[in-house]
Amino acid sequence: MKKLSPESLMMSYGFKPELSEGAIKPPIFQTSTFVFRSAEHGKAFFEQAYGLREKDEGEELGLIYSRLNNPDLEILENRLTLWDNAEDAAVFESGMGAITTALLRFLEPGDLLVHSNPIYGGTDHFIKHVLPKFGINILGFDPHHSEEEIEKLINESGHADRVKMIYVETPANPTNQLIDLEMCRSLADKFQKEERPIVAVDNTYMGPLWQHPLKHGADLVLYSATKYIGGHSDVIAGACLGSKELIAQVKEMRTFLGNMAGPWTGWLLLRSLETLKVRMEQQARNAALVYEGIKDHPKVKTIHYLGALKPGTRDYAIFEKQYSSAGAMLSIILQGGEKEAFKFLNNLKLIKLAVSLGSTESLAQHPASMTHAGVDPEDRRKYGISDNLVRLSVGVENAEDLIWDIRQALEA
Repeated sequence: MKKLSPESLMMSYGFKPELSEGAIKPPIFQTSTFVFRSAEHGKAFFEQAYGLREKDEGEELGLIYSRLNNPDLEILENRLTLWDNAEDAAVFESGMGAITTALLRFLEPGDLLVHSNPIYGGTDHFIKHVLPKFGINILGFDPHHSEEEIEKLINESGHADRVKMIYVETPANPTNQLIDLEMCRSLADKFQKEERPIVAVDNTYMGPLWQHPLKHGADLVLYSATKYIGGHSDVIAGACLGSKELIAQVKEMRTFLGNMAGPWTGWLLLRSLETLKVRMEQQARNAALVYEGIKDHPKVKTIHYLGALKPGTRDYAIFEKQYSSAGAMLSIILQGGEKEAFKFLNNLKLIKLAVSLGSTESLAQHPASMTHAGVDPEDRRKYGISDNLVRLSVGVENAEDLIWDIRQALEA
């Protein structure tokens, strides 16, 4: 049989209608616990869940309790793996749930976490203000740093013998700066001791469609599934994907932190996956049209947009290697400062003033005072999160209407 594409498999993969009264779509399994066929089966399920023994050939983990597993969650995790060609996935009640669980699972006191800058404000806070309380050392690097420069920073940190993870956000939120993932893999391998350092990538900006970090040497891919995966601004969720071995460890930590997604969240995301490709492709087409329609406006200083990268530049080379689309995120640098940025945002008619991204409706916000308000002011200045930067997530509306709305707000 022909190998089917992910967008085709999103309709049915991992679900057997005959197990659910022939329903064409998975029901919502709104239950906290599951009945065992026998005490022996219950014992066998728990032995697997707690890693007390290896699975027998052909044996699957049975349903136990919705903190451990639930049909909606399992079907969703199976389908998510298809886009990134991952072996397994773990889904959480938020993107931060996925990120923090992965960091807590693989980092121990004394370890060094190397991370890119800038990163999402919530992640920035957790890495810089929470992890150090657990004795974890952190070291940030800039988007323009070369492999040799980052290697030098690590060697000078005094913790080069304990590099445990390189955590990367690319494109960076909110500046669209790019990080070379193959460079990160090469860098991590240089500091391998008993264990191979993990390369973890927040791929939220590109969704599962436009960048596949596992192909470029990453071990873990992280998402705020609220964004493109959910795509309708009606669900909060997160996901972590990778090898069976690593995701088993992530799921073990998830079990004890209790931050797994519930059946309603799983069901909503299953619905959204069916339209993910058509939504994202329309958003990317719209973003390209919006960029062309506003880039020369006198009130616009510049726009950070992957479709505007110039051939021959470092970022363009990374883009050509790593991405299949310019995406749908624009960071517009306006003439003026916060006052002018706020006036622009307050005068939008069609585009909504709200945080988040990747949904069917277009959204605009002011990172310096909103999503990245908790980032150190010096870091905001250093990494270009300026008072005149407005982040725009382009939706699926009529592109001419979006361009009209932005232009009239700029005129205001």
